[in-house]
Amino acid sequence: MRHAMTGPAAGGSGAPGAAGEPLRGVPEVEEFARRCFAPAPGDRVGAELEFLIFDRADPARQVPMDRVKQVVPALAGGSRVTYEPGGQIELSGPAGPPAEAIGRLAADVAAVRAALGRAGLVLGGVGLDPLRPARRQLRQPRYDAMAEFLGRPYGPLMMCSTASVQVNVDLGERPAVRWERARLLRPVLTAAFANSPLSRGRPCGWMSGRQAVWENLDPTRTAPVDGPGDGSVDGSGDPAAAWAAYLLDARLMLVREDERRYRAVGDGSTFRDWLGGAGERPPTPDDLAYHATTLFPPVRPRGWLEIRYLDAQHPDDWPVCVAVTHALITDDRAADAALSAAEPVAGLAEAAARCGLTDPRLARAAEAAFRAAVEALPRLGAPAGLVDGVSGFAARYVSAGRSPAADLMELMTDPVRRLPAWLSGEGRA
Repeated sequence: MRHAMTGPAAGGSGAPGAAGEPLRGVPEVEEFARRCFAPAPGDRVGAELEFLIFDRADPARQVPMDRVKQVVPALAGGSRVTYEPGGQIELSGPAGPPAEAIGRLAADVAAVRAALGRAGLVLGGVGLDPLRPARRQLRQPRYDAMAEFLGRPYGPLMMCSTASVQVNVDLGERPAVRWERARLLRPVLTAAFANSPLSRGRPCGWMSGRQAVWENLDPTRTAPVDGPGDGSVDGSGDPAAAWAAYLLDARLMLVREDERRYRAVGDGSTFRDWLGGAGERPPTPDDLAYHATTLFPPVRPRGWLEIRYLDAQHPDDWPVCVAVTHALITDDRAADAALSAAEPVAGLAEAAARCGLTDPRLARAAEAAFRAAVEALPRLGAPAGLVDGVSGFAARYVSAGRSPAADLMELMTDPVRRLPAWLSGEGRA
């Protein structure tokens, strides 16, 4: 994530949690939260793309991570390659102006996709593994402690079977305004990009099954950040106060004792409890900064905004996801039009994940939002090809009241045989 965006320092030195002077109280947590929302002039975008990996000859078989690492090439676009616990590959592109950032990351995705293809592997842009059970491949101490805290069945599914598009956006001169835009657009964008309707070869009952997994995890770290600023897009609220309260009242997941030791916390205590004297030692600024990395609200502030509620997209379509999200948050005219359409569906985040664009209210709002994005993109310097890609996605899905998940549902007659072809782009409109 740090590769994708940079922002004001939001915490400690990054040294082991036991180092440093203890926090002196709640005011230091509030100051940390304010640094997360420090104005940062600019309209850059960064993206972090997660993809599942499938064996084209046998898509129901797990692909060993070592097999993937052997074929992934050096990337000329500058993207950082990492791996999630289940073997999902993540490409984090350098932040920059939208056209540049998307172009560089697209070149790297194409390089990875081609290299995997030569090895008989397929890059899977889908939010939840449609065929295989959760199986963890990374055994790092952090992931061991996380798995212990989260428990079954949803912890393993989140860690090993989900994939997303994360869009990172500069806070700009009015951080509270962009914060509220990102939050209020959640139902519309979740529905428009819902892309995970299957699990273990069957419909899971949600158009975004990935979001269903998150709904069943610890809500103190996955629920939206509520509080001052809710529902206001004029910058009059104070989202930093809400973030400070969220940090304090989230349960501790794990404590980092040093670079190799992580201790899961299973007693239900919160950071506020730790700050008040619970625990074997008082927390430090580094502990607070690390605690913040274990919280996963739909929108997370880090000196920039992380929009985390979007399913992974087909390798041909993720630029649409990034371009639309960025345009609707940073362009004032586009944001005004999109938020006017989104206001009637502001409380439909769960319906968006369950139904996608089959809900006519969400479909109407999404159509207006995409229309605003298409009009804004040339103002933001988007090349004609990207504008055409967004327009094509809108025609194929949004105007038809159809989320990308509908394509995957059509594979149900024979998902094991038909999935590789779909992932490769064969037969797509």
